[in-house]
Amino acid sequence: MDYRKIFDSIPDEFDKWRPHYCKELFADLIEYAKLDSEKMALEVGSGTGQASEPILKTGCSYLAIELGENFVEIMKNRFDSYSNFQIVNAGFETYIFDHEQFDLVYAASAFRWIPEKIGYPKAYEILKSGGTFAMFVMRTDLRPGDGYTDEPLYSKIQEVYAEYFHPETEFTCSFDYDARDKYGFVDLEYHEYLKTREYSANDYVSLIGTYSDHLLLQEPYKSKFYEGIREVIVNSGNKITLYDKITMYLARKP
Repeated sequence: MDYRKIFDSIPDEFDKWRPHYCKELFADLIEYAKLDSEKMALEVGSGTGQASEPILKTGCSYLAIELGENFVEIMKNRFDSYSNFQIVNAGFETYIFDHEQFDLVYAASAFRWIPEKIGYPKAYEILKSGGTFAMFVMRTDLRPGDGYTDEPLYSKIQEVYAEYFHPETEFTCSFDYDARDKYGFVDLEYHEYLKTREYSANDYVSLIGTYSDHLLLQEPYKSKFYEGIREVIVNSGNKITLYDKITMYLARKP
């Protein structure tokens, strides 16, 4: 299986349950990139468009490159009414850009699926001088901050993971977001945004069912795992709070 397309196997669930990024992030990105109708933007790995519409609304010439066929269809159905919208069904690593030079190349989590020795140089190559490179990622915890351990629900959920979370295929994905300067980018910035979300037991199970490593879980563990998660949340008042730290990494091409 091509794990870069693992989310494309559940397009409707992914679109319904995966959280969107905050408005403040897009305001900062648009200001940093000075994005307007005269500019060109490329989104790498658009998914179902969680990070697309704020950029489209600037009036810039927008191109998305998305590997998942089902995601591409959702994007077309959602954004074809925008005259500045274009999308291609391809992988960023192998797609040949016909001398396009972009003012903005950005990715919401998707860049971590691309080997950095391929991704960084290609992003640099297709940017105009002075163009913006942006990546953002959402990291979520069941605890409100680093070092915070006094959370009974967190401990009970960890017990369920220890007993039942045994995917047949070990899923690993790492990416160095701080390596931008090693590939020629300058004016590095780091923005952080905090927010919270609340879910019922059933909704939280639906959410984590869209996580890449959770999609690899098979029986006999799968049913027991999700039932265990559901049970501990129901027994804790049928509510779970998630603490999101959204990080945006910005840089320019000289």
